[in-house]
Amino acid sequence: MGLLVLVHHGESMWNSANKFTGWVDVPLSEHGIDEAERCAVHCRKYAFDQVFTSRLQRAHETLQIILSVQGRTGIVQHTGVNPIYRPWIRRSNKFGDVLPVYTSEELNERFYGLLQGMDKSKAERLFGKEQVFLWRRGYTERPPKGESLQQAFERIIPYFRHRIFPRVKRGCRVLLVAHGNTLRALIKHIERLSSEEIVDVDLPEARPIVYRYARSSWKRLEGGYRYGRPLR
Repeated sequence: MGLLVLVHHGESMWNSANKFTGWVDVPLSEHGIDEAERCAVHCRKYAFDQVFTSRLQRAHETLQIILSVQGRTGIVQHTGVNPIYRPWIRRSNKFGDVLPVYTSEELNERFYGLLQGMDKSKAERLFGKEQVFLWRRGYTERPPKGESLQQAFERIIPYFRHRIFPRVKRGCRVLLVAHGNTLRALIKHIERLSSEEIVDVDLPEARPIVYRYARSSWKRLEGGYRYGRPLR
């Protein structure tokens, strides 16, 4: 029986400033740090075996707070490492409370293209509220030079199937700290939600959603999401 714990990072500086963030690498706000600390207390009961996250620092900061409360150290597993160093990297993962941390751009937030860095209210004035709503919540709608949720799904799910799911299937307890749209894509896949249902799914920040995988099926044990919450 494996466990998968999904955590949406805490509030970022640009979340608090009402800006589109996407792949822009901004840190947590003070409120986001508080959220991550509360999440860390909740996650203390889980003895994780493996950790996955994106390449963006708001996810990394949330992860480090979670691990620090557990008294554990995350060691990033870099890809493309010179072969002579690999035995030492493998050995480093066997010391005490060390956890291997796998990072990938495939787990990054949805790319918002020309909207990145723009105030959300300004975007509504420029493009209209209805259009911005479709870009933010729709499944196939794509912002200018950006990525639709469907396109994000198509890069995230192959990575999940190849790198994360096999570990859960073997019985590992896996933590994934990522982003709203990363996790919406995964929830769509795990819970087999339709393209219409996923439009209304909204994830709380820094509150774990816990799944168990056993007998070829997923079951949500803790946490959840909201339907149809007004856009922030």
